[in-house]
Amino acid sequence: MKRSLLAATLGALALAACGPTNPNKDDPGTIPFDPRRPTPGGTSDVSAYTGSDVDVLGAQLTYPTGIDLHRKLVMRTCSGTNGVCHNQKEYPDLHTPGTFVASINAPCNVQSGTATGVFDRCERLGDRFRFAEPVFKEVEIGWFELVRGETPELDPQGTRPDDSTPGLHLHLHDPVPVNSDRINATGTFIRNFINDQGDVQELAFASYETRWWVLGDRKHLFAEVRDNQRDTVEGLVASGIVQGDQNRNGTYGARIVGNTVPLIKPGKPEESYLVARLRGYMKRGEEQEPVPGTRMPLANQPPNVQDMLALMCFIEGLDPNASQWSLSSAIDYNKCSYSANPSSLSLAGSGDTWSARVLPILQSNCGGCHGGENPQGGLNLLGSSHEVYERLVLKPSVQKPTMNLIQPGSLDKSYLVLKLTGDGSIVGSRMPINPLNGNSPLPEAERQSIENWVFLSGAVEN
Repeated sequence: MKRSLLAATLGALALAACGPTNPNKDDPGTIPFDPRRPTPGGTSDVSAYTGSDVDVLGAQLTYPTGIDLHRKLVMRTCSGTNGVCHNQKEYPDLHTPGTFVASINAPCNVQSGTATGVFDRCERLGDRFRFAEPVFKEVEIGWFELVRGETPELDPQGTRPDDSTPGLHLHLHDPVPVNSDRINATGTFIRNFINDQGDVQELAFASYETRWWVLGDRKHLFAEVRDNQRDTVEGLVASGIVQGDQNRNGTYGARIVGNTVPLIKPGKPEESYLVARLRGYMKRGEEQEPVPGTRMPLANQPPNVQDMLALMCFIEGLDPNASQWSLSSAIDYNKCSYSANPSSLSLAGSGDTWSARVLPILQSNCGGCHGGENPQGGLNLLGSSHEVYERLVLKPSVQKPTMNLIQPGSLDKSYLVLKLTGDGSIVGSRMPINPLNGNSPLPEAERQSIENWVFLSGAVEN
């Protein structure tokens, strides 16, 4: 009986719970929500190019928007393989549309590798240094070097530090304004930043207390590093001290008005470092400033005329007054100034001459492996026009010492030509080769230009 009563009671409670309930008068119901999301600038409403230039028509068909440019050109050329090059490894990261957009107005040479690889126009204003005691005027840091190891015992009357002494070396823009050559003090590192209100403020982001030595022209500060200070100094270096003369050539690039350039400068392709790395130079008026480092890309097929036209028109069409941009916007080839003469954008040059055509072909397709301090096969194709010419013409091949790399007037006796055509007599693989996915033969027109130069013009240095 008790069990039946309990069951009936529970059943009634369950039915009551499932039945209708009185609405809460304070329940607001559906809350209207209208998120204020930013609207990227740009438009897809542009007039299509209706001219007859095949390169403009081809670029417009292949790369109608910035999204297409990233997917079909940037990813293919710079960031196609996970963890390699500009795909989550090297700066700038270009493997997503978002990271590509982030490169607009971004600084260049943030991850330079070596000092000699830094372009003057990529340098930023350096962080500043001062002593807490005695107080003196802040001095811009040109560059620094940490010579690892424990500083030996030094004596102002005997053993003094030099450039190779283990410790922290700071090279400054101005002489240190102190009279003593040796100071026991705390050095402070200062950087400017812009707060949320747009005001410029300074931040003392690091400090180091030790014995400091003033060397040479008094622009060289040396800081002693003892065994118990190593972690502190390593942390200081890891903090990312901004160097005003990062390439150590005496020129503080950011101090020259109008000199600094970003990776991509909206509206200004000629002042975009990304374009300069593809070309190997940056235009300044009618002059061409060489850009340090190997021309990009290192391992993939370099951009052709239509590729370059799309990139230049994309950058030219970016609004320099905007703060955000949309890759979904159409590229305006109709208004783009480069559509008037696309052939001028060829990275391979024109004609069948050495300096204007053959050298650019070799450097853009082969310089990634055959360049630098330890080039593949001992063949360095980077350098001045004359330097590279002297390394090729009438010079024996390493793989076949009985044959010259270039034998003027003879294709069959020019080992470089045989390597480019994949002749059965060569040692190893046909060139050029893509280290990521295998052989990547030269386009027929480029290979023909090299053969014409060797055979018809006799490989003259023209």
